[in-house]
Amino acid sequence: MQWLKETFHVDKPIIAMCHLQALPGDPGYDAAGGMRRVVEMAQADLDHLQNGGADAVMFSNEFSLPYLTKVRPETTVAMARVIGELMRFIKVPFGVNVLWDPIASIDLAAATGASFIREIMSGVYASDFGLWNTNVGETARHKARLAPKLRLLFNIVPEAAAYLGDRPIADIARSTAFNNRPDAICVSGLTAGAETDTQVLSTVKAAVPGTAVLCNTGCRIDNIERQLAVSDGAVVGSTFKVDGIFENPVDPARVKAFMDKVKAIRSASRAVA
Repeated sequence: MQWLKETFHVDKPIIAMCHLQALPGDPGYDAAGGMRRVVEMAQADLDHLQNGGADAVMFSNEFSLPYLTKVRPETTVAMARVIGELMRFIKVPFGVNVLWDPIASIDLAAATGASFIREIMSGVYASDFGLWNTNVGETARHKARLAPKLRLLFNIVPEAAAYLGDRPIADIARSTAFNNRPDAICVSGLTAGAETDTQVLSTVKAAVPGTAVLCNTGCRIDNIERQLAVSDGAVVGSTFKVDGIFENPVDPARVKAFMDKVKAIRSASRAVA
């Protein structure tokens, strides 16, 4: 798990989500505002996240609802444009997530120099988006061709989906770690912003003690100490938004308050150690 410290330069990193507005081809795309509006809103959120002290950012097409499991080329290209325009402003490590397509995520990472991706890369699920199949062998080979140093964050409890087959989460974590060698395993709640069950986090961490485990949804200022006591870091999105609402822009005051809390947790942990 040394890669976490080498990449993020802190213990228990907080990866802040920079949610991109709907893109060309998406049902919610604002044709009047166009891509210029998408870039402007992403830059405002990025500035607030970085100024508030986030350890890293992850760009995702969060408002491309409903999601595709194989995205169209225009989505990846639009995301590359946004990140390209923001590149000179990015001051922290960054990753990408093209929902829900690991191959497109690797393509985007290779084009932009992202350090990591988060995706559903293994397993078969019944989901709100239909039957959700994966091909982890192809994903691993695509990464080896395009971005061999890229870190892969495997989401094994995807939002709005259930694993096909009655397998305990500990067994899924163990076989995922053994077969696929993930750099980290992400554990989620039901949807973006939904709290991750701490007991599930604990079960997964106990099953794969040598693999980084991240709390992937629902971290808030009132539960982050409990979640970080179990996990090796967290991915945070909705709690950084105005009023903690997923659809809203990032609130700089909420980012700073949350990250101040995280820094206090780290300081206390170092003092005990």
